[in-house]
Order: sequence, then structure tokens, then C-alpha cells
Amino acid sequence: MTTTLASPVGAQMRRRRIPHKRAIAMLLVPFGILFTLFYIVPIVYAFWQSLLVVKRDGTFGKAEQVFGGLAQYALVFQDEAFWASMGRMLMFGVVQVPVMLGLALLFALLLDSPLVKGRRFFRLAFFVPYAVPGVIAAIVWGSLFSPNLSPFTALTKNIDFLGADLVLWSIANIVTWVFVGYNMLIIYSALLAIPQELYEAARLDGAGQWRVAWSIKIPLVRPAIVMTAIFSIIGTLQLLAEPQVFRSFSSAVTSTFTPNMTVYATASIPNTNLAAAFSVVLAVTTFVLSFGFMKYMQRKEDNA
Repeated sequence: MTTTLASPVGAQMRRRRIPHKRAIAMLLVPFGILFTLFYIVPIVYAFWQSLLVVKRDGTFGKAEQVFGGLAQYALVFQDEAFWASMGRMLMFGVVQVPVMLGLALLFALLLDSPLVKGRRFFRLAFFVPYAVPGVIAAIVWGSLFSPNLSPFTALTKNIDFLGADLVLWSIANIVTWVFVGYNMLIIYSALLAIPQELYEAARLDGAGQWRVAWSIKIPLVRPAIVMTAIFSIIGTLQLLAEPQVFRSFSSAVTSTFTPNMTVYATASIPNTNLAAAFSVVLAVTTFVLSFGFMKYMQRKEDNA
């Protein structure tokens, strides 16, 4: 006969009670309600709308929404303009995101360096562009790039910043200008959390500022860099305000220039069911890219 003895650790865990259950519930319930109403419900509703199609009895018959299965998704995958906009944003992200995060890391390291004076001023100066709404920033930079409005006419008349070849990178310039300071503060906060004992030990070993930054600071703030990269990937595929404003400055920016502009234009026809299908595909693509990047970095970290 075999006797099974209960593990004292397991028994202790079963006896342990979570304190302040009521307070935890009171704090979580409002968040859960708002999260459900303004996040989960819209996602479910958008997915349901993407499964519907509009049917009419005759040419002038009453329009009626009926279940159409994956008919809208078939139209999505046949839409060349939508996939061209996706490719455009992927190219945008491959170039703009590394440049933006590289500048954010550089500025954060400079602010954390003892060699830099006036840290409060520079921290505020780098962050101020993020306080400017995206629409206002696009109007300001669009005016600077426009040959008829810019005070730098000698430059804008020779270089067509709003032409088909450069307009995407003019928009990238705006996004970089706005979000470098935001990402810099996240990385800078991670730098402030590094124990000073590590720096002291490195100095005792004769390491200079460059060696400390490369061997201690950058590896320890890598999680913050990965987080900002994920945010940037999500933001890249959701780009809307800046290119929408640039339509008034450049004919090269069409109504389907970005995936979100395609969704907006489709919903304005109105064809809300196809717009919902575009949105679902865009959301799934964003999730796959951001989650795939996160898992890749985790695997790379584990193998290091």
C-alpha cells in the first residue's frame, strides 16, 4: 500500500490567502469594464461586420446586410492598392524605425553622460516635439517642404520633397521629429534604473565612457529598446494623420497611400463591411509583426 504525503509547500500555498481581495476587485472592475466596452466589443463588432455583405432586391431595391462568410476578405486579398500601401509602410518602417530609435538611444546616452551639462533643458527640448499634435506637425513641415510656402525656397525649388520619390521620407522626417523624444524618455528612464555600483566597478577596471555605454548601458536597456521598437512597428502600420494632411500639399499622396487611409476611404464610400475586413487584416498583420519581432528578440536574448 502506497501512502501519498501532501507537500508542506503545497499545503502552505493552499492555505495562503490573497489579502485585500475586495480592494483588488474594486480597482480591476472599472478597468475591465472600460477595456471590454472600448476594446473587446469594437474588435468583435468589426469582425462581425467584416462577415456581412449588402444585398439588394433589384437595382433600386432596399439594401440589406446578410451573412457573406469570407467574401469581403476575398476582396481584400484582391485589392492591389491596399497591399501596395502595406508594402509602402513596411519599407517606411524598415528605414524610419531604426533611425528613430538610434537617435533616441544616442540622445538618452548623452543625457545620462556626466559630460553633458544642462540635462533638464535638453531633456525638455528633445521631448517638446512629442507635445505637438501630429496634424499640426504635418502642417508645419508640409509648409516648410512646399516650394510656394517655405522660407527655404532655394532648397525646396531644387529638391522636390513633396514629389513621388521623396514624399514618403518627408513624412518619415515628421514622424521621427515627433517621436524621438518620446522614445528617448523611455530609454533614459531605463538608464536611470541601472545601479551605480556597476559604473563604479567599470571605472575601477579602467573603462571609459564609451566602453561603459557599449558594454553596460546598451545591454541593460535592451528591453526598453525592444519595447519602443514594438510600439514603433504598431505605430508605423497605423500611420494616418501625417499622410492625410500631406494630401493637401502633394498629389503624390493618394487616398490609399497607407493602410489606414485605405480603410478610411473605403468607409467613406460608404462600404463599412469591406473597411472592417481591411481593419481586421491590418490588425492581424500588426499583431504578427510585433509579436514575431518580440519572440525573435527573446530567442536571440536566450541564445546569447
